Amino acid sequence: MMQTEEILALLQEVGEQVVTPRFRALSADQVMEKNPGDLVTVADREAEVLITARLRAAYPGVLVVGEEAVAGDPSLLTAARTTQDFFTVDPIDGTKNFVHGSVDHAMMIGEVRGGQPVRAWIWQPEHRAAYVAERGSGAYRDGVRLEQRAAHEPADGRTSDRAMIGRTPAGFEPLTLTWVSCGIDYPKLAVGECDYLLYRSVMPWDHVPGSLIVAEVGGAVGYLDGGAYDAGSLTKPLLAAATPELFESVRGPLRDLR
Repeated sequence: MMQTEEILALLQEVGEQVVTPRFRALSADQVMEKNPGDLVTVADREAEVLITARLRAAYPGVLVVGEEAVAGDPSLLTAARTTQDFFTVDPIDGTKNFVHGSVDHAMMIGEVRGGQPVRAWIWQPEHRAAYVAERGSGAYRDGVRLEQRAAHEPADGRTSDRAMIGRTPAGFEPLTLTWVSCGIDYPKLAVGECDYLLYRSVMPWDHVPGSLIVAEVGGAVGYLDGGAYDAGSLTKPLLAAATPELFESVRGPLRDLR
């Protein structure tokens, strides 16, 4: 079994090897489209191959659900919905940001056991910030434990698809666009830079790491019917809030506006 520190070191090493050298240095032939508007780079693909190989060497036979691997073999995503234990890998979360030279991108790994996220790693290479969490043991930024978020009325909500909200619920600030990277969004929520997040894209590699980090600082992640986040589910939309009380106060109005 790889220790938590070893997996963080893996992300950082791969980042230094294949991601950071490509930042603001990509040639046109190193950027492709998986689907219209859905970008992938050579850095995404090379980083995922290296991370996946190390995980499989340490955990023989383990299911690794990587974003780029699923693009080539969608059956991996089906397996994640029926398997209780697996890893998720997002080699560069916020690829469009990365391609366009924005520092708001991240590398992420999540571990799921018994259908629940149990360990999480987010490395933000240009911010030089590491977020790590273990279920029941708290969440940490650069080795310092994050404080629990305090309950309060909603102030700032972010959504990854502004078009899904037609108007602002009474008493809420207008929903604005997220930082367009779950590896940036969830840490922002965990440290208090926003109060809730709303997503239509619910792929496990995007949400397993951040959902655990938010849960470990006292937040809640789940669905507008009140159900808790399920790492194997593709139910959407997905709501993350700073506290359970805030989750409950937000989900009703948002459900009515779908």
